[in-house]
Amino acid sequence: MRLRCAVLDDFQRVATEVADWSPLADDVEVVPFDTHLDGEDALAAALDGFDIVVTLRERVPFPGSLIARLPRLKLIVASGMRNSVIDYAAAEEHGVTVCGTASSSAPPVELTWALLLGLARGVVTESNSLRSGGPWQSTVGADLHGRRLGLLGLGKIGSRVARVGLAFGMRVSAWSQNLTKGRADEVGAELAPSLEELLASSDFVSVHLALSDRTRGLLGPAELALLKPTAYLVNTSRAAIVDQAALLAALHEGRIAGAGVDVFDIEPLPADHPMRTAPRLLATPHLGYVSQANYTTYYGQAVENIRAFLAGAPVRRLP
Repeated sequence: MRLRCAVLDDFQRVATEVADWSPLADDVEVVPFDTHLDGEDALAAALDGFDIVVTLRERVPFPGSLIARLPRLKLIVASGMRNSVIDYAAAEEHGVTVCGTASSSAPPVELTWALLLGLARGVVTESNSLRSGGPWQSTVGADLHGRRLGLLGLGKIGSRVARVGLAFGMRVSAWSQNLTKGRADEVGAELAPSLEELLASSDFVSVHLALSDRTRGLLGPAELALLKPTAYLVNTSRAAIVDQAALLAALHEGRIAGAGVDVFDIEPLPADHPMRTAPRLLATPHLGYVSQANYTTYYGQAVENIRAFLAGAPVRRLP
């Protein structure tokens, strides 16, 4: 009897098209899910009877309680090589192997700039006005050249965002708990003396930190209050790094010029979530990793991981 493999959150229905799953045809039945399974009970019911689960990023938690309810589960393949929502100890206890895939930092870098440029030049507002027969020009764009870009984090993604900012002629500053002047110098950025100084001096602030106990809620009401009223905030990293209630308040009260957000406290975003109607907000549905190249890598390596697992030699094991 063939094993059953569930592919979660295949919203675009492309998982079986961007990669060649035919090498698994004799051994594995692949079942894509194009709607999100919300909550442990829904996941336990839907995944009962599956041996393998392929999941995207950290959208679907796999706590020990869920793993215990899936007695047939033997392999989880998660995109990326880091996942904070899988209980690895429970997986090991229940005999479940966990594997990851490679990913590229290019798509989130590109989306960061799509959001930042869209905000700065009022692209959505002006496009909607043009298409609906509204006013011909209603906004005045914010310049990038000569302005200060403040980066929270200067790792793989943040450093590439910095180089684009420099190409635009921006002054680039960066800060994180462990950032050194040497690392900032390598990228061509200035090391901000403190988080507070970076926030207060920047015209655009972009978040590129991993979510941890140290970064959760890093930008709260006091920190957001330091931003200039003309400043823009972009977050393509993790929603929990920015206090969501504080951000909504800043947007509604006009205390910042705007925000570009690709990550949310609940995903997919409920229809009545206040982020859907917040003013001064350019929002996208977590598209940072959604690109042709990334999907080809994710699902292509998922196939490789499954084949290796079936051969008794798992690859790219997590954590």
